[in-house]
Amino acid sequence: MGSNSSRIGDLPKNEYLKKLSGTESVSENDPFWNQLLSFSFPAPTSSTELKLLEEATISVCRSLVENNPRTGNLGALIKVFLSRTKELKLSAECQNHIFIWQTHNALFIICCLLKVFICQMSEEELQLHFTYEEKSPGNYSSDSEDLLEELLCCLMQLITDIPLLDITYEISVEAISTMVVFLSCQLFHKEVLRQSISHKYLMRGPCLPYTSKLVKTLLYNFIRQEKPPPPGTHVFPQQSDGGGLLYGLASGVATGLWTVFTLGGVGSKATASPELSSPLANQSLLLLLVLANLTDASDAPNPYRQAIMSFKNTQDSSPFPSSIQHAFQINFNSLYTALCEQQTSDQATLLLYTLLHQNSNIRTYMLARTDMENLVLPILEILYHVEERNSHHVYMALIILLILTEDDGFNRSIHEVILKNITWYSERVLTEISLGSLLILVVIRTIQYNMTRTRDKYLHTNCLAALANMSAQFRSLHQYAAQRIISCHLPCTHCFCFPESLLKVPRSFPAIPLNLDKCGLELEKS
Repeated sequence: MGSNSSRIGDLPKNEYLKKLSGTESVSENDPFWNQLLSFSFPAPTSSTELKLLEEATISVCRSLVENNPRTGNLGALIKVFLSRTKELKLSAECQNHIFIWQTHNALFIICCLLKVFICQMSEEELQLHFTYEEKSPGNYSSDSEDLLEELLCCLMQLITDIPLLDITYEISVEAISTMVVFLSCQLFHKEVLRQSISHKYLMRGPCLPYTSKLVKTLLYNFIRQEKPPPPGTHVFPQQSDGGGLLYGLASGVATGLWTVFTLGGVGSKATASPELSSPLANQSLLLLLVLANLTDASDAPNPYRQAIMSFKNTQDSSPFPSSIQHAFQINFNSLYTALCEQQTSDQATLLLYTLLHQNSNIRTYMLARTDMENLVLPILEILYHVEERNSHHVYMALIILLILTEDDGFNRSIHEVILKNITWYSERVLTEISLGSLLILVVIRTIQYNMTRTRDKYLHTNCLAALANMSAQFRSLHQYAAQRIISCHLPCTHCFCFPESLLKVPRSFPAIPLNLDKCGLELEKS
């Protein structure tokens, strides 16, 4: 690193990294930092290159972990970053590329080091590394700076306040990615964290006032799907995939965090990640989901979940109840359009489920739409290609259908929507079919796939519940849908036997699959 570009193989010998991780303290006013931060790093573009990076820097990171309690160089680096962010907004307005480039590089290094520290030590030890303060002899003051809290507040300000321009795009992505990495502490604990440093800082103190603004910004980043700027916009090289090293690091962390929140069940087949057109939108969505799924603190509910549960449409002029602390308004039409277009990713499907399940304003708005096919068709396509999807994506899609089919108005209206030429349905040419009939066909196909392949009783129960919810409103079914209903043999969810009578499924949807000790279905009396 330094003024020249670095290669991964050169990092262990890099003189600037050696000084950063060495036994000598470096003041935040030292010219060393300008030299350290003047690099153009060729960002890894694959998991193999990311692994090579971690292996190449392991000696540097171990040295820093060992020496930082005495040198405080990590704290000095963070202070350098914090001092630069105070002028970042002005630098963006003045198009100061070099200043933003060096600030970006400082955050780059902080995120890489933070990931290593979180992996290798407890939260208490991590906090000690961030609270180091050099004291002169005879100074016994206990008022030390809490740099970790200051860093988090700075990141939230950067995400919400810095204008999104070509020259600030990368640093915005990396600020969001650094927060995702910080929240990865849960990955290294078997028990649910309720007293973690993430709760300490994010749910109280100076970070709390940014709650609604942060959630709103992350949602709008998802809605806008801003693409990365073209090559040549930056002083530092722009990667062809629109991502970067920090994007890769945080995506790996977010993939791990995903397993904490999702349901499991239908196999364990991993799906290939599609090429991202907007790293900013994707990282914003990941951070939003992680924040929303943080457990409540022992003495306070999760404010980010409260914000997601309570926001309203910009066209809704009714006042917010006084009990709602983190309320805001957002354009529901734009959000609906983005959700319809992005259902190919499982994180977008989880966001849709979260909003439908927890925000009554969103649920009411979506059920009142006259173009519900734009939302339902992508969900049906996920279920139709069940063998190509991972388990959490399939479960989320199915539970979304369960939420929708609880509404009788939805069950009536889907039979009035006529679709033409459904090209992805390959069993039979469907030149004209109602949305309701297509929904029946896809759910029955999912049941049969489950019977022959995975034999998952929770998936089976949920499919039957969706059919039961719709059954009272069946109207003008397509002849092929009617034929499939009659010819389909539905086994018991517990033992997969074949009852002669119909199955009765409660009209309800589970938030997560339940561990049933016995069959949850009852045979209907003839």
